[in-house]
Amino acid sequence: MRAVVSRVAAALAVALMAVEAAAQTQTPATAGGRLRVFLECGACFETYLRDEIEWVDFLRDPNGADVHIIGTSTGTGGGGQEVALRFVGLGRFQGVDTELKALSQSGDTDDMRRQVVRRVISVGLLTYLERAGRGGDIKLRVDPAVAGGGQTTVADDPWKAWVFSVRGSGSLDFQESSRQWEWGARATADRVTERWNISFGISADTSHEEFDLDEDEPLSAVRRSREFESFVSRALGPHWSFGFVGNFNSSSFGNRSSLIELAPAIEYNLFPYADYASRQLRFTYAAGMQHAEYYEVTLFDKLEETNPIHNFEVTLEQVQPWGELQVNFEFNQYLHDLSKYRLETGGELSFRIRRGLTLDLDGSISRIRDQLSLPKRDATDEEVLLRLRELQSNYGADFSVNLTYRFGSLFNNIVNPRFGR
Repeated sequence: MRAVVSRVAAALAVALMAVEAAAQTQTPATAGGRLRVFLECGACFETYLRDEIEWVDFLRDPNGADVHIIGTSTGTGGGGQEVALRFVGLGRFQGVDTELKALSQSGDTDDMRRQVVRRVISVGLLTYLERAGRGGDIKLRVDPAVAGGGQTTVADDPWKAWVFSVRGSGSLDFQESSRQWEWGARATADRVTERWNISFGISADTSHEEFDLDEDEPLSAVRRSREFESFVSRALGPHWSFGFVGNFNSSSFGNRSSLIELAPAIEYNLFPYADYASRQLRFTYAAGMQHAEYYEVTLFDKLEETNPIHNFEVTLEQVQPWGELQVNFEFNQYLHDLSKYRLETGGELSFRIRRGLTLDLDGSISRIRDQLSLPKRDATDEEVLLRLRELQSNYGADFSVNLTYRFGSLFNNIVNPRFGR
């Protein structure tokens, strides 16, 4: 389906240029029939679209719009990007809804990605243009060479859907009394098909700081972390999935010379996975084993230990014309001692109360009772100030509230990039 939509968008590219050219020749007398569009998509290059699609009026508020376009972005199995675009008809187009997808490849530049998004959005708006009685202005020409051909399958792919990446980074920061250098490396291998989602990743990071104090030797602070992550899942239908998680990590900050976790997992989505762009309610459960070895003796007089663990998680995501909602609840617990657990819940809400008035809420809270790796000795002042080791804590919380009111002209068509504004 994705490949078909992509090919249709490419096939209509020439036709869209003609539509745009025709629309730009409108006289002021016919401007009242122009489509009014509210675009809500963080990955859609909004400024570019307002500049390029001149045959509609973009509004800064959904009230008064004919079409509300909601876009959500996610990565594809080939390392590219998929932008799912929901066209929601409003007012005279109430009930006229559709969904299209803009697909780009891993090596595409931002210019190539934004052109794909422009073409697909233009294709979606043609339906409303025709229903508004403007069908006679549209001229389509489809190139058979572009529209032909079947969908590419994994069997046709010489890489069999595997995607690999390697990344390295480094930084230096020198001042008269302090110095800091960091380096990191990461490599990943991923394979995503309709049924399978396989991911492997390995990373290493080191940070070194030195401070010249009133002493003979400078104060040094070193933080190191190493990590290997693996995940395999298989689709069991439109609502169920089965997976397996295997992780390894080492952290000087967390007093872990090595920590290994192995756990099978099961997930149920109340809504079909095909609706991921608009709504998800996922219930995930995993149970397995954890083996840890520590740099220093812990509060519980351990240098190493093996414990059974389990995890339960509920995630709700909604992207609707009224706004966006994300809520997450997670519970982790050691089964050998049920008093050792961590409970976290948080969420984000962006809600349009009325025209121009938006409420944004963001927050999380956690109950922490599972810090098995804390060293037995007290932390030094340097370790606390420089964040060289994890400190004991029973809870954590953060909240933010934003209320925004915008008024004035509804139209959002004009782009003026002078002085980078």
